Amino acid sequence: MGGFFAAALKEDCVFDLFFGTDYHSHLGTRRAGMIVYDGERGFNRAIHNIENTPFRTKFEKDSQEMHGFMGIGCISDYEAQPLLIRSRHGTYAITTVGRINNIDALSRELLNDGSIHLMEMSGGDINATELVASLINSRENLIEGIRYAQERIDGSMTLMLLTDKGIYCARDKVGRTPLVIGRKEEGFCASFESFAYLNLGYSAYRELGPGEIVVMTPDKVVTLAAPGKKMRICTFLWVYYGYPTSSYEGVSVEGMRVRCGKLLAKRDGMTKNEVDAVAGVPDSGTAHAVGYANESGVPFSRPFIKYTPTWPRSFMPTMQSKRDLIARMKLIPVKELIEDQRLLLIDDSIVRGTQLRETTEFLYNSGAKEVHVRPACPPIMFGCRYINFSRSTSEMELIARRVISRLEGGEVSREVLEEYANPDTERYARMQEGICEEMGFTSLRFNRLDDMIEAIGIPRENLCTYCWDGRE
Repeated sequence: MGGFFAAALKEDCVFDLFFGTDYHSHLGTRRAGMIVYDGERGFNRAIHNIENTPFRTKFEKDSQEMHGFMGIGCISDYEAQPLLIRSRHGTYAITTVGRINNIDALSRELLNDGSIHLMEMSGGDINATELVASLINSRENLIEGIRYAQERIDGSMTLMLLTDKGIYCARDKVGRTPLVIGRKEEGFCASFESFAYLNLGYSAYRELGPGEIVVMTPDKVVTLAAPGKKMRICTFLWVYYGYPTSSYEGVSVEGMRVRCGKLLAKRDGMTKNEVDAVAGVPDSGTAHAVGYANESGVPFSRPFIKYTPTWPRSFMPTMQSKRDLIARMKLIPVKELIEDQRLLLIDDSIVRGTQLRETTEFLYNSGAKEVHVRPACPPIMFGCRYINFSRSTSEMELIARRVISRLEGGEVSREVLEEYANPDTERYARMQEGICEEMGFTSLRFNRLDDMIEAIGIPRENLCTYCWDGRE
């Protein structure tokens, strides 16, 4: 995943760029960068590794020395960016958010053309943002190039491109990830997260539609390619990825999570005669738990607290075993609120199951009598093809798929998987029971896809639900 921010102002933009980019730190943990443009000084770029040091600490000195009236910044969970590209279209900077499933095929095609080269990153992979720039440069102008790149990419691609004339902003062709514009007297900004500009004095201007391309200057925002009609925004943005203060397509993340918890409680029917407290796994499970508690009448509780001063994000580091270890280390128990309690625990999701299984053991070891688990979304059946929300290299890493394989005695067809994804079938009930047993919960009930979509309030055909039902 990743996030970005851009500013085009009639005055120096570095202050806004620095803090606007920093507000995306929850979306990535490996690399970050800023590039600004000034008519006299040209382009000025800074990129740092942020795996062990927060963005603000790494870029504070740069922010004091950089100057420019236009700039782009990003937080990346993988490749170093923004990149500064010298091309047939002139010099520009580019940053991207997305996933390229056919990166090997596209890179071979470009390399066989013989007119470009692509740098390898430390792990031997190609920098995806550089590949996007190469696709753009293969067309006659930047607009044609951006549209060509988005059409050729299997996956998703939202990007921003800084030139000496303005900042090109292009949302993914079916809008899987967001891109919003803010406005104030001094100019405009563009952002992945809608809340990132609020404290900088901007007000909401508009949200780009799927496939829409605009150019932003300090004076105006001009549409260069009209939005398409097909929308498939990622549902997981509300369930997990999005910061509580964000909104997408006009729908608040925090509001959706509270509504989601209420609908989960209505469907579940647990009462204070059966459980003593409802708790959310911090942070994304908290609002779901508040909604559940408000609807059910079961008291809300915080039996463990996330230690955030030095470990603000569960993404770091990259190695899965270390991430799992840090996830455990961050949760500190409040023994008084755990001992002899029947707890109903709400997490945003169950992916592999490793962290939640260890959280449950942690609660039992701290004296919990029962741990009932209610994930805020359905079982994840398919690995994400669009925004890299899961680092799984195989779908068999997903606990739902492992349990299904065990129940069926091996690989299963797409038709059988669709039956397991239907909460009204016997196969679904057997899978849910199998996950509960493997995870060591007292009971387990997943949220339903139809209830989750109702909590968002956007038509299902406009939402990407691939990870739950395999729908493209």
